[in-house]
Amino acid sequence: MKKCMLFLALLLIWGCKNEKVEKEPTIADTLETYTIEQMMDNEAIGGGSFSPDKSKLLISSNRSGIYNMYTVATEGGEYIPESASDSASVFSVSYFPKDERILFRMDNNGDEIFHLFVKNTDGSIQELTPDKGARASFYGWSQDDQSFFYGSNKRDNRYVDLYEMNIETMKSRLLYQNNEGYDFNGISRDKNTIALLKSINTNDTDLFLYDLKTKKRTQVNEKQSSNSAEDFSPDSKSLYYTTDDGSEFSYLMKYNIADGSREKVMEKYWDIMGSYFTDQGSYMVTFINEDAKNVIEVMDTKTGKNIDLPILENASITNVGFSKDEKMMRFYAGGSHTPSNLYVYDLESKTQRQLSNVLNDEIKAEDLVTAEVVRYKSFDGIEIPAIYYKPHQASAENKVPALVWVHGGPGGQSRQNFSSFIQYMVNHGYAVLAVNNRGSSGYGKTFYQMDDLNHGDKDLKDCVEGKNWLASQDEIDGDKIGIIGGSYGGYMTMAALTYAPDEFAVGVNLFGVTNWIRTLRSIPPWWESFKDALYLELGDPNSADSVRLREISPLFHTDKVTKPLIVLQGAKDPRVLQVESDEIVAGVRKNGVPVEYVLFEDEGHGFVKKENQIEAYSRVLSFLDVYLKKDKGTPIKDGVSTEEVESKP
Repeated sequence: MKKCMLFLALLLIWGCKNEKVEKEPTIADTLETYTIEQMMDNEAIGGGSFSPDKSKLLISSNRSGIYNMYTVATEGGEYIPESASDSASVFSVSYFPKDERILFRMDNNGDEIFHLFVKNTDGSIQELTPDKGARASFYGWSQDDQSFFYGSNKRDNRYVDLYEMNIETMKSRLLYQNNEGYDFNGISRDKNTIALLKSINTNDTDLFLYDLKTKKRTQVNEKQSSNSAEDFSPDSKSLYYTTDDGSEFSYLMKYNIADGSREKVMEKYWDIMGSYFTDQGSYMVTFINEDAKNVIEVMDTKTGKNIDLPILENASITNVGFSKDEKMMRFYAGGSHTPSNLYVYDLESKTQRQLSNVLNDEIKAEDLVTAEVVRYKSFDGIEIPAIYYKPHQASAENKVPALVWVHGGPGGQSRQNFSSFIQYMVNHGYAVLAVNNRGSSGYGKTFYQMDDLNHGDKDLKDCVEGKNWLASQDEIDGDKIGIIGGSYGGYMTMAALTYAPDEFAVGVNLFGVTNWIRTLRSIPPWWESFKDALYLELGDPNSADSVRLREISPLFHTDKVTKPLIVLQGAKDPRVLQVESDEIVAGVRKNGVPVEYVLFEDEGHGFVKKENQIEAYSRVLSFLDVYLKKDKGTPIKDGVSTEEVESKP
């Protein structure tokens, strides 16, 4: 009897041990892997100008493959094309104040020489700023709705003058001739006063008010600091401006024009990035850069209290705009895990309506990754903030390769925004750490200035420590970490492969600077107003600084590069010239190092055409799969890809 009971007990124990325990499936279990075509079929939209009767919104969208203009009814419905360009992108600016003419801008495939155009109600197109080689920028409509203001460097390509264009005759007049390299920063509603900026260095600017009648110029800031005009008060009697005078972060001030008195209006722990009054002055809108994320406050100017904004599940409001009568608001809402959708909100009824669904229907929202803000200590104890994208499939049991992502700049900031490119890499099993190394904006002026005259040194060490942080994570394969970046981030990629050749397994250089001497000597002429400030941060290439600039330029040290590299470039880039990428590729190939080069003839500083984005980002992933993940693909032999794309027409 005892033997039978013992046998039964053993049988039960054995059965329990071998019983298959059912567990709830995780996202990793159900995760779908998407093609680049699917991921880039997410729609990108921007703008949102109300038609005079508020029945429509004017927007820009890349749904056609490049940016074109569309209108959409505020009640919802189909997008109606307002342009059909198949080459240069078309960006909407605004409806005219009292009719449905449309103001828009175009450049030549990324050369950044923008011109302004009007689409008339009969469908005809008129170029408003036809001056060859001159760029024009829209500055805003006049309060009386009879004209608009714009800047142009047609008189002298180094300096941008202020013009006013009558919207009936389409004739313009010069309001302010800029002979001293100021930057236009706003005009009062009575058209008597303009705000001007003068760059001192890359952080500090002097702010002036200029009386168009008396020709008198008055300095607003009292001490050297970062200053920016945000808006004139609706009665034109005061200027609201941001400053970091005596503070790490920018706060909002009010300057009374009549007596020169000042008062603090608003201060946060983070930078106040901007503030403006709506057309009738009922609301003041303020943008705060809170830990790399937009936070928006809309204050009722009568009560001094913030109004309640719509609350959306799993999304944040990133941008707002108001109808002229201030009864309707359009806004965008999204996050690092989802592209921003467009909504309209009725301020009287408190109702809202979604006007877009920009995430590709083929993509499940839960397959995308929400970024996490992390911080790590750098080599000298400085705390470095970063945005971390962890793949759903990553775990201690399934370690994944990773990339350190470096933003543009210098002085840029990786933010908690949606990126189809980053999500594509993460979806395919690559973790991404977007570092905000010293010199990045958004974390106080001391941190911002830490890389001045020190590029390729401490900022690079911050990126290396980002790699070390990644390697310490249980889910990361520490032997498979690369570096990627565009513009200044592309420079950091090449600096890493050159000056820290053993730290990263591969490099992805997106239109990065490789020869600082040439880049600083060839900056576009319209950058003249802050050229000296740029030289103070980076160095003057026409002085003894050129010795240090040569030393930190990867082009002159390509013999040190030993890790696989892919370089992508736009032929019309006015900031980082094509020759930068041509020469770095040629130099590294002499080492017998695998190098892939992708050149687009119809792109500038960044790739905006979907066809080119698909080509570029799929090439990057294929490169990473071969040289970082090392699990598929055809290796590059003798430094040349067997499928190399030298030019994309």
